[in-house]
Amino acid sequence: MHTGFVVFGHGSSVESANDAVRRVAAAAANTAGWKHWETAFLEVAPLLGEAVEKLVAAGVREVVVLPYFLTLGIHLRRDLPAIATELAARHGICIRITPPLDGHPALSQILVERAEATA
Repeated sequence: MHTGFVVFGHGSSVESANDAVRRVAAAAANTAGWKHWETAFLEVAPLLGEAVEKLVAAGVREVVVLPYFLTLGIHLRRDLPAIATELAARHGICIRITPPLDGHPALSQILVERAEATA
């Protein structure tokens, strides 16, 4: 079974913010060796549905959505699961959603590094 990955961000009217998410997604895909991956957003194009359609067209039958969100807010509690459920049913695929970034041990180290960079 082919697995595809979607780095899923909120999306912004500030295009450079969306580009930053795309850069992180590309770096992750390169590091992990993902053959099939996309970047998608909740509120700007490309939307999750568009990313899933591209992956399905490439033969993917399972999609792992990686939320590029710090915390489990309303979008990840309500919106993303509803969208994923609808897309999975429409395409006959499995969609799994990982937890947000909150709680990952690397976050505290990033804060330390940022603080030390100001010294």
